[in-house]
Amino acid sequence: MELKIRSRSRLMQIIALMMFATLVWAYAQIEWGPPNSITVKHQTVRGSVLASDGTVLARTLGDKRVYPQGTLAGQVLGMLGDSGGLEGIERTFDDSLQAGQDVRLTLDPSAQAIAETALARGVQTHQAQYGTVVMLETRTGRVLAAATYPPFDPGNWRGKADTQERVKNRAFLDAYEPGSTMKALTIAAALNDGITTPGTVYDTPMRRHVGGRWGHNIGDAVDHPPSLTTQQVLRYSSNVGMSHIVEGFTYQKLRDYLVAYGFGQKVNLTGAVTAQGILKPIEKWNDLERATNSFGQGVSGTTLQVAAAYNAVANDGLYVSPRLIEGAPAGERHEVVRASSARAVRDMLKNVVVEGKFASIDGYDLSGKTGTAQVATENGYSSSVYKSTYAGFFPSDTPRVTVAVMIHGAQGEYHGSQVAAPVFREIASGMLSEWGTAPEVTASEPAK
Repeated sequence: MELKIRSRSRLMQIIALMMFATLVWAYAQIEWGPPNSITVKHQTVRGSVLASDGTVLARTLGDKRVYPQGTLAGQVLGMLGDSGGLEGIERTFDDSLQAGQDVRLTLDPSAQAIAETALARGVQTHQAQYGTVVMLETRTGRVLAAATYPPFDPGNWRGKADTQERVKNRAFLDAYEPGSTMKALTIAAALNDGITTPGTVYDTPMRRHVGGRWGHNIGDAVDHPPSLTTQQVLRYSSNVGMSHIVEGFTYQKLRDYLVAYGFGQKVNLTGAVTAQGILKPIEKWNDLERATNSFGQGVSGTTLQVAAAYNAVANDGLYVSPRLIEGAPAGERHEVVRASSARAVRDMLKNVVVEGKFASIDGYDLSGKTGTAQVATENGYSSSVYKSTYAGFFPSDTPRVTVAVMIHGAQGEYHGSQVAAPVFREIASGMLSEWGTAPEVTASEPAK
């Protein structure tokens, strides 16, 4: 009897141990080894970057980041490293993209392609070092194109020595003296304050001393009559004429206008890193500083800032902060000059295009101004390296887009009229064709 009890007790112990072992195993599976359907970590696919029309600019296929449009907007997109975005949109929206969220840009693929093609032709034709273009939608400030040449291929950059130079978004980051493109902005301000009119006449020798004892001589590059109207000051791009016009401004008043145009101010462009440029503090202004700032020397800005400033003239005097991301909050909007002043300058710039011919297209009204600036160095201004610039908008009466062009280091011909204006003209031609805009037929021309 006792033997049977002991046998049963031993059996019960074995059963209890087996049950305990089963519980321990089950618990261990829950803690350390749950089923595969639970343990497999979900790998989030990096979000895509899209153009305004939905065109895919960057996406992930498998474990590879691909850029279906090649080098299109390469500097805007930036590049992706092993641990995340390194430059451009890939960097500024790295967290959102890693979370699988798409980013939609304001860029218009057609406008971007037109701008890049025209810029490449301009840089190559004049054997320049590099160039930039920014195109804004006039009413909204949306960035339709932001081009930098040489191009950057975001899908093929590893191991290349010039990657850091090529990936730099110079359109937003390179600040330079805008040169004579500033003249139209200054004249708009002068018209606004009643300091001048399009027909006001000024004594304009080829050289004039400004600034008294501590001043300097300023001169003009293009031969012109000994007296010029304000309209002709723009036509002949006369620094001497500008020095007369701005004598009606206090230093502070002219500087305030330049600030209102965006110079020396931070551009709060969501999704991009931008440069601020230089506008000297009022304590450093004098008669010479006032004159040189009026024609774009001693002040600097990026191609983005020049485009935004000209866009205020195109937009009936209203400055609109540029935007790069669709759906981003609207930026600052403020009046720089009255609509009547802006429209008067638009007409003056239309006449400049017609008379100058460099940027004109038969049958279409375009408005714009050239600029040519010596590059500032540590030892003063270079005598051999120039920034060739152009800024304008079209159509003249009801502008749809504003365009700024800069080409650095053109060889041989270097004036803005020779180098940058043809780029503007090609962009305008491409956009007008894209819109399907028919040329105007004048009364003297028979309809075809």
